[in-house]
Amino acid sequence: MTATILIIAAAFTSMLTAALGAGGGVMLLAALALTLPPAAIIPVHGLVQMGSNVNRAIMTWRHIHWQTILWFLPGVILGAWLASLFLMQLSLETLQLTIAGFIFFLCWGPKLPKMALSRPGILIASLITSFAAMFAGASGPLVAAFIKQQGGDRFRTVATFAASMSLQHAPKALVYGVAGFVFTQWIGLIILMIIAGFIGTWAGLHLLKRIDDQRFNQLFKWMLTLLGLRLCWQAWVNF
Repeated sequence: MTATILIIAAAFTSMLTAALGAGGGVMLLAALALTLPPAAIIPVHGLVQMGSNVNRAIMTWRHIHWQTILWFLPGVILGAWLASLFLMQLSLETLQLTIAGFIFFLCWGPKLPKMALSRPGILIASLITSFAAMFAGASGPLVAAFIKQQGGDRFRTVATFAASMSLQHAPKALVYGVAGFVFTQWIGLIILMIIAGFIGTWAGLHLLKRIDDQRFNQLFKWMLTLLGLRLCWQAWVNF
């Protein structure tokens, strides 16, 4: 019963992210938190999300902004390496509030200066979010908000976000594997959730075609804001 619910959740959340640009990953994280042992939540979520984002990136590869991805990759590697040195030694509440604060600023604050959106800016943003992703598992909305600041239509936003998150989730398997997590105990569920995510992504991209850029931008901004508020609530409850 639990596995069936999680597989359905993987399909629905992948559809949501493909159609609205963000939100599915955090919703899936919440579902996993209610059903899996604490030690399994972030590693299982990372692999399932990597599969979902790879599917979405492949389906939308023509719209990916490859210059962003080129400078995002080194930051992912550095961020994951730094996180492996401090694994489980940082306050989750502090990370949640920090991520939420950045999300609110990127959604409702002034547009970032050109320097922040330049190649070094992308590298720094990638490093910070990749570091946080190892602990909070909820850096996706922050990455999405940063990518949206770069401009472009809804397809570019969805595609570039998918490619970025594919890179960011990949190191989790290595880092948590080295830390002692046994992925083989969960591989069957992970594969089925990735397959379900593929179906959800296909459906979500068809919905995306029916939404114009203006409506997408409005939904995208409010979706990220709600996710930021959820992070604040989680931090408050855990303090």
